[in-house]
Amino acid sequence: MKRRTLKQLRPKRQPNQHHNVYVVLLDAAVGRLRKVRAENPKRDSKKPCVYVGMTGLTPEERFANHKAGIKAAAVVTRYGIRLLPELYAHLNPMPFEAAVQMEVDLAEDLRRAGYTVTGGH
Repeated sequence: MKRRTLKQLRPKRQPNQHHNVYVVLLDAAVGRLRKVRAENPKRDSKKPCVYVGMTGLTPEERFANHKAGIKAAAVVTRYGIRLLPELYAHLNPMPFEAAVQMEVDLAEDLRRAGYTVTGGH
């Protein structure tokens, strides 16, 4: 009988398709920061402030890391409220190169729609 290993028992998935983009709802106080206002000159004050990021973890794990201060963006640690999966869930998962580009594109699209956006490098 052939010996089965843990590696063989795990479900097969494409290792290059594990990156995600995510959007975090931020407290409206972020809109008063000079740097944020400068990055969003056409912002609609009725729309929320958001942070756009990219990760090799799940968005939930990454948000928890932000809030715990692990490799965190200060704006998310201080002002982050919750994830907004309705803005990004349909895009995930994807390869690294696609996620890098999608982070930028998603930030630009949200900014164009009037959101106050930080992140999205």
